[in-house]
Amino acid sequence: MVKPPPTDDVDESALRVGPPAEAAAGVTGVRVALEHATGQMGVPRAAVALTKLNQVDGFDCQGCAWPDPAPGERHHAEFCENGAKAVAEEATQAHVGADFFAAHSVEELRGRSEYWLGKQGRIVEPVVLRPGASHYEPIEWGEAFALVAEHLNALDDPDRASFYTSGKASNETAFVYQLFARSFGTNNLPDCSNMCHESSGDALHETIGVGKGSVTLDDVHEAELIVVMGQNPGTNHPRMLSALEVAKRNGARIVSINPLREPGTMRFKNPQKPRGVIGKGTELADLHVPVRINGDLALFQAIGKALVEAHDRGEEVLDDDFIAGHTVGFERWADHVRSLDPDVVRRATGLDEATVGAVVEEFKRSRRTVICWAMGITQHKNAVATIKEIVNVALAQGNIGERGAGLCPVRGHSNVQGDRTMGIWERSPDWFLDRVDAEFSITSPREHGLDTIATIEALRDGHLDVFFAMGGNFVSAAPDTAVVEEAMGNAALTVHVATKLNRSHLAHGRTALILPPLGRSEKDMTGGQLQRITVEDSMSAVHASRGPLEPASEMLRSEVDIVCSLALATLGEDHVVPWDAMRRDYTEIRKRIGRVVPGCDGYEELVDRPGGFTLPHPPRDSRTFPTPQGKAVFSPSPLEVLEVPEGHLLLQTLRSHDQFNTTIYGLDDRYRGVTGGRRVVFVHPTDLREAGLADGDHVDLVSVWGGVERRVHDFRVVPYDQPRGCAAAYYPETNPLVPLDHMADGSRQPASKSVVIRLVPRGGQS
Repeated sequence: MVKPPPTDDVDESALRVGPPAEAAAGVTGVRVALEHATGQMGVPRAAVALTKLNQVDGFDCQGCAWPDPAPGERHHAEFCENGAKAVAEEATQAHVGADFFAAHSVEELRGRSEYWLGKQGRIVEPVVLRPGASHYEPIEWGEAFALVAEHLNALDDPDRASFYTSGKASNETAFVYQLFARSFGTNNLPDCSNMCHESSGDALHETIGVGKGSVTLDDVHEAELIVVMGQNPGTNHPRMLSALEVAKRNGARIVSINPLREPGTMRFKNPQKPRGVIGKGTELADLHVPVRINGDLALFQAIGKALVEAHDRGEEVLDDDFIAGHTVGFERWADHVRSLDPDVVRRATGLDEATVGAVVEEFKRSRRTVICWAMGITQHKNAVATIKEIVNVALAQGNIGERGAGLCPVRGHSNVQGDRTMGIWERSPDWFLDRVDAEFSITSPREHGLDTIATIEALRDGHLDVFFAMGGNFVSAAPDTAVVEEAMGNAALTVHVATKLNRSHLAHGRTALILPPLGRSEKDMTGGQLQRITVEDSMSAVHASRGPLEPASEMLRSEVDIVCSLALATLGEDHVVPWDAMRRDYTEIRKRIGRVVPGCDGYEELVDRPGGFTLPHPPRDSRTFPTPQGKAVFSPSPLEVLEVPEGHLLLQTLRSHDQFNTTIYGLDDRYRGVTGGRRVVFVHPTDLREAGLADGDHVDLVSVWGGVERRVHDFRVVPYDQPRGCAAAYYPETNPLVPLDHMADGSRQPASKSVVIRLVPRGGQS
């Protein structure tokens, strides 16, 4: 059972709850952004950073992966509130060095909150925790690399090491990182995609042959209908609101499908437009559909059924030419949805017939539809099936490979898609490994490696000795937190390349290292020259990024430098891969990327273009589908209603407005009306009354899975408009409730958006 949260550094006794906001952004968003930026970076440093953020000659935001406008269409302030917070967190003038670690033992730090840990500042020198020691202590870089190499080379099997990657790593870092792991002899390359959009990749690979979205930013602008599903753009990717505003101005209709009515999909007060400052802003969603948690598969099968039956009646709602020329399996899918039981749809979705009918009418009217989704869709047991159903509807109406139409999985981290493109994947296909081997004269292993869940299981079961993390906060981001913390302690060595202190550094192996890299906002003078890196956004656009700020410390090294130096220490100076040349000049890496990664021929020259270039995408570009069938595939999926026992609720974990992934910027969520705390659970008012609870009561949240009880403590209940039987609360505080083996079929992605819980009043019994 997870211990109660620490209370010595966060006092939530003054937590206040008011009404949710009616709109996102506005002047308040500007004020909060500037307060964070100047408060942590100082005015001069903030001015330099923010004026270069997301600019053609600047650096890419460390936050979300929403694409940038074309070079000539960018604002002078091309960032959002949460982007400014992300930069401020990285470029803070607060530092964590030897004195800090000498003053704070690991045991003491374990009693601190995630929020407090992150607020201590940038880690400015490498540190080590020796076996049996109570404190981290400084270590020279050369000794740190030698220590890792010693552990790796002592393994009797390379597969007893695992190399995790967060989404912030650049393309150059990701490419040399996967190259090092495979040169060492393992495909154990878990990454944060395993936890956020693996379901999207699997579903899209099977149905259209490419595991990426099929739209550009211009498609969003020119769509007739935009469906926003399972996401909260106002918090998680706020610049999407600007794109939705452009689409509305061009005549688009927007449908929001989400259990919660989020202000960011309802109304946007663009602070760069007069109507966003002194007016009411732009109304975005024409229709909000409060679907029950996990009801999206049923809803889209109902949409498909209605479209097929309208087509049977002679209505022109499907694209017969596209279906005949570019797809397989239509009749099998059509027969499947024709047999759909409306009563099952009502039970699964919680929606009445009129609401479903209103959604269907939106699809019938539109000839150019973009469907967007995020983790509210991907983190369910039936997530892959749900995304396939989204694809079915898009295929039936010919909404792929047309201007203003397509599929849009919205990635949550700035380069998570680029990392996968560069080969960070435990299941990379043989053709990619063949190209790596031909370029570098190595022999990559062919056996698939460990994903994130399998890595945790291997640590738990004593099958891994070395865990290496390139960025991220693995322990807090993963499900089943108590299990993960205990599992990490079984490793002989844990290594974290990290800019800031986090919970993962305190759940460590017998030996532990923290290696601090340069941040994306900082100048990279590796090799004695100003280096640039590249990243890929959610829509397959690749561009350069150059940090403008002086580094927080002279002891920081770039991620590329860290990986290449580790490779030299482990594999030897005479290894066939030119690690030193790539470390000294990233151009050498990009030349290799150009010869290995499809669509990247002439990579160095392509990223010289202002704004970069867009990778090829056959379904989008030419309506060709690289599936085994050579066509796009309709996929019927069984429909099961997720039943919740009486007295229980279905919980989804989500972010507050004051966080990005596991990084906590502050203790407010002003869009949902929460101030001064995070331990809240949102529940429908009727469900609260029936449970004998009232606004302001405190409860424990309890989940039971496989006979094992999981509990998190002391959450304030908040009445909130959402479907009956549903609840919502913030992660990482609620990640301990998510069982390790509760995951999506096929993709093995944690099912963090559908956890059955009950509310136990404080002091009550289980």
